[in-house]
Amino acid sequence: MSLRSLKKQRRIQVIALAVVALAVSSGLIGYAMRDGINYFRSPSQVMEAPPSPNETFRIGGLVEIGSVVRGDGHEVRFVVTDGGASVPVVFAGVLPDLFAENQGVVGTGQYIDGVFRASEILAKHDETYMPKEVIDALKEQGVYEEPNS
Repeated sequence: MSLRSLKKQRRIQVIALAVVALAVSSGLIGYAMRDGINYFRSPSQVMEAPPSPNETFRIGGLVEIGSVVRGDGHEVRFVVTDGGASVPVVFAGVLPDLFAENQGVVGTGQYIDGVFRASEILAKHDETYMPKEVIDALKEQGVYEEPNS
């Protein structure tokens, strides 16, 4: 064997090893992030195809007027709607200051036995902001109204 063929063989081995290492590391990163990715769903999407109880996702829409009920301690029950469907929500914690009926809201949690159990609730942060996903879901149902600027 010549020196040239040994160098060529070594180069091929290094490249093959690098490709395998890249594939393994990409797989491990994807596996580690699977729980950190929260998919967004509108209330209509949740009612059409209810997710499994162990799946964490985000739901967004408007807080239905007259649906906010404060329970014992910090527990709050309300309904999120996109005009096409409504999903009951239970949240135990302190709500954001800007949380109000008929206002945009996004919650993170799980849909268990017909109720979205939220671990986090986010409300709009000023008069004109609403998450893009919520606007898209409301437009799809024909409920969204442009804010007056």
